[in-house]
Amino acid sequence: MEPESLKDVFNNAFNEINQVRKSSAPTLTPREVGTILTVSTDIANVSGLPGVGYEELVKFPGDVFGIAFNVDEKEIGVILLGEYSHLHAGDEVERTGRVMDVAVGEGLLGRVIDPLGRPLDGKGSVVSSNRLPIERPSAHIMDRAPVKVPLQTGIKVIDALIPVGRGQRELILGDRQTGKTAIAIDTILNQRDYNVLCVYCAIGQRASAVARAVATLREKGAMDYTVVVVTEGNDPSGLTYIAPYAATSIAEYFMEAGRDVLIVYDDLTNHARAYRELSLLLRRPPGREAYPGDIFYIHSRLLERATHLLDELGGGSLTALPIIETEAQNIAAYIPTNLISITDGQIYLSPSLFELGVLPAVDVGKSVSRVGGKAQLAVYRGVAGSLKLAYSQFEELEAFTRFGARLDENTRKIIEHGRRIRALLKQPEFSPVPVPEQIVILLALDARLFDSVPLDRIIDAEHSLREAVVDIPAEVRERFNADAELSNKDREIIFEIARKAVERFQPESKPVTKPEVKTEAKSRQENMENL
Repeated sequence: MEPESLKDVFNNAFNEINQVRKSSAPTLTPREVGTILTVSTDIANVSGLPGVGYEELVKFPGDVFGIAFNVDEKEIGVILLGEYSHLHAGDEVERTGRVMDVAVGEGLLGRVIDPLGRPLDGKGSVVSSNRLPIERPSAHIMDRAPVKVPLQTGIKVIDALIPVGRGQRELILGDRQTGKTAIAIDTILNQRDYNVLCVYCAIGQRASAVARAVATLREKGAMDYTVVVVTEGNDPSGLTYIAPYAATSIAEYFMEAGRDVLIVYDDLTNHARAYRELSLLLRRPPGREAYPGDIFYIHSRLLERATHLLDELGGGSLTALPIIETEAQNIAAYIPTNLISITDGQIYLSPSLFELGVLPAVDVGKSVSRVGGKAQLAVYRGVAGSLKLAYSQFEELEAFTRFGARLDENTRKIIEHGRRIRALLKQPEFSPVPVPEQIVILLALDARLFDSVPLDRIIDAEHSLREAVVDIPAEVRERFNADAELSNKDREIIFEIARKAVERFQPESKPVTKPEVKTEAKSRQENMENL
């Protein structure tokens, strides 16, 4: 066989090269790259990126991300979500093609994270099963079920007079240092026995306050069913702005899985201020109190995501407790009135009651729950009306006693009864009261068993009564949690046990007579007579 000529060798080589060239197509990945024009406090102006969308995530050098917020014809206003001191004009900016999302899943329970999903508790990386966008549409009206199951807070004055239902939005508002966060933390602590998961979102809080809240949750064993999302006061305003939306997406994951979830926003005053700061920096036109025109919308679309889903969709619920700080007791200010109109009720904390040592300092007259009464246990409803009326009468008459006015016997009894209601509605911090103990205390109050107990012995009498709850037959205690009224026989059993528990704290000269067993019809008749 003749050896191949040099020409044949070259021809064969070129043929193989042509075949390889035709069979392999180069994969080109187009990238849109823009340029930083200016960097200022918490924002950057970017040119280029003609295809970027509103609220799309963009990437800066050093793994810093931002959200496209102003999409103008020639430039883009971007909210920065991290440390930006290394960014300079002329640096490249790249599109990601996705919106801001957050890690969700069971692996977040017990963890402390920031709105980007980064761990802050030193326990290693977060294990997540999924990611959800932080901005999601709320459930459709036809997908929502009525609020019919109570969310027990463990706080007597709230569970009895301002009840909260699962799927409700109940605003907590008051001046600085009046105990707003304490009510939220108490509510989280009380969910241990009710299979309710919790998300605590600290928005722009001091690091010391956040550390104290997390330490309390960990000490009481509440971190096992709680996720904490944190932005501190020195974090960029962009992180503060997205924090409640990220926390809500985490909570919605559990709700859509059929779980009951409680979320606390502490507090939305800082959220509104962060949004105002970003809007002014991005040259958006200011409105009332320099807030942008859509300040109402950013909170309404957030809180509208709290709901109770139909059983066909899993039957999960998301209950929201937003917190707002008022200034000089002015609940008619811009942000408080916005939140009052969005939510289903409010719990107002009075500085005057706080200074008097009435804790929690809930002003019953200015607080309301527009939905929770439908979900309240029947036993509570049987006594809540008369107690609220008696307490309101007491607060009105109490002012006259400060002027040394002469009081008739009936007025004096109303005032003495009201003082005991106030004393028994007091409660130490981080000490939730179980439902059976609450019900027995309220029934004894309604029957005026405490009226002859001196005020300085009320606390001791209350402790004695709470200890006596174990003597109530188990079948009667089971009916406390059932949505059914107590029979007259049940009430007689409870009153007899309550009378024995408190009688040793009453003066010997005034023995306690056996209280009349009130039916619901009699209670309504007494209320009408008092009116």
